[in-house]
Amino acid sequence: MDKKEEMSKKYWEEKEFSYFSHRKCEFFPCHKNADENNFNCLFCYCPLYTLGNKCGGNFRYLDNGIKDCSDCLYPHFKENYGKVVERFGEIVKSMNEKK
Repeated sequence: MDKKEEMSKKYWEEKEFSYFSHRKCEFFPCHKNADENNFNCLFCYCPLYTLGNKCGGNFRYLDNGIKDCSDCLYPHFKENYGKVVERFGEIVKSMNEKK
């Protein structure tokens, strides 16, 4: 990797803490049509769920009002780690509003 590439990388890219694939999990991969070679289990339970219809993922609401994220792979792509983490402020605000 040259200096220009290195400088353009985010602090979390290619770091171990930003990607974890738990291939021994009984449910791996837990989403249909998932790419097993690019499936980040770090956000097994998506922190964006609490943002409701503003999460940015591929979800739907069931007839009973439950949010169904089974077709969403957004938090599981390695390259989306930073995008999820950057939204933690919104998550905290959303949680505080629900108190």
